[in-house]
Amino acid sequence: MSKVVDFDVVVVGAGAAGIAAGRRLAASGLTFTILEARARSGGRAHTEQHAGLPLDLGCGWLHSADRNPLVRLAEEAGFAVDRSTPPWQKQADARGFSAEDQQAYRDAQGAFFERIEAAAREPEDRPASDFLDAQGRWSPLIEAMSTYVNGTDTDRLSVRDFDAYEDTEVNYRVSEGYGALIVRLGASLPVRHSCVVRLIDHGAWPLRVETSDGELRARAVIVTVPTNAIALGTLRFRPALPERVEAAACLPLGLADKLFLALDGAEEFDVGSRLYGATDTSATANYHVRPFGQPVIEAYFGGQFARELETGGMKAFADFAISQIVDTLGSSMRDRLRPLACSSWARDPFALGSYSHALPGHAGARAVLAAPVSERLFFAGEAVSPHFFSTAHGAWQTGEAAAQEALASLAVLPIQRPIL
Repeated sequence: MSKVVDFDVVVVGAGAAGIAAGRRLAASGLTFTILEARARSGGRAHTEQHAGLPLDLGCGWLHSADRNPLVRLAEEAGFAVDRSTPPWQKQADARGFSAEDQQAYRDAQGAFFERIEAAAREPEDRPASDFLDAQGRWSPLIEAMSTYVNGTDTDRLSVRDFDAYEDTEVNYRVSEGYGALIVRLGASLPVRHSCVVRLIDHGAWPLRVETSDGELRARAVIVTVPTNAIALGTLRFRPALPERVEAAACLPLGLADKLFLALDGAEEFDVGSRLYGATDTSATANYHVRPFGQPVIEAYFGGQFARELETGGMKAFADFAISQIVDTLGSSMRDRLRPLACSSWARDPFALGSYSHALPGHAGARAVLAAPVSERLFFAGEAVSPHFFSTAHGAWQTGEAAAQEALASLAVLPIQRPIL
């Protein structure tokens, strides 16, 4: 029989939310452990080293950096925070996308956002696709951009949820890698890797946590797994929690994948510039040229298009990206590019996607999923952040909040619901 180990708190998941929760618990003096299904920490924040280059295959931007607690934590940990202007308005090459067309696109996108904002104030929540000009010259590119930003196509995107996202438009990056930062911040915590949590029995006392390594007992549990794990029953609850499962299903993880290409003769291009693959189709990639001055191109793919490419692995992503770049910049580019690394988040068995979006009509699902159960089962992660969902700092803040609530329920602190 497996050994039963007792803790004050068990945290499920060692991504940004789980590590944030763990750091808060560590300061309390309570006993706790963090259970992580993967062999590594970080979750969907993941930095890989290739040819001496730190490449973020998951989240890469410190969004809303003027309100992002991870900026301070990065600097305190000795990481370099890159405050240079994002490349989004800096075109690497104007071939196929003139300055006039770029402005026309920005105007069309701005008008689309205005329609979304107005629609979010209406009584009925609707899909964002309802407000996309079906015949508009720039609608395919706006659709493509939605897949990079939201991980999904506009027909699956709630306008009310999209409008709830708060963006201060201040964006930094971590030179050594966002994923590397999250791992560093959790380095001293008691994390059990390769430990899959299968069932949480919150009807028992203490709570029972069934894992691939045996059973644990705890006074409280903090769940930080992606919504897909809850919706698909990878992680189950006893007694069942149908409202939470339904809420998770209404907050599916969309898909945003990245491909990194080594670029020979990179000095020809400006540092931190952008290149569009195509402007007349949503089945296109978007390219960040020389991020941090590195000799690479960071390619973004999203939505259903990324899902289709994943079936062919890195070769499919690389073949498509290289062909697009060659079509734009000329045949000489073909021999200057080679694939380094690629993500496939939909095929990651512990995520099955990148970050959450609310389906039309279900903008309230985040609040439903966030609500504690009997003041001893708590939920955290980017999907339960009311205004910073789809970001690592949104996940981080909810992890801290869940830990604070757990401490209050265990009478370590006065009961006070943190403000996110």
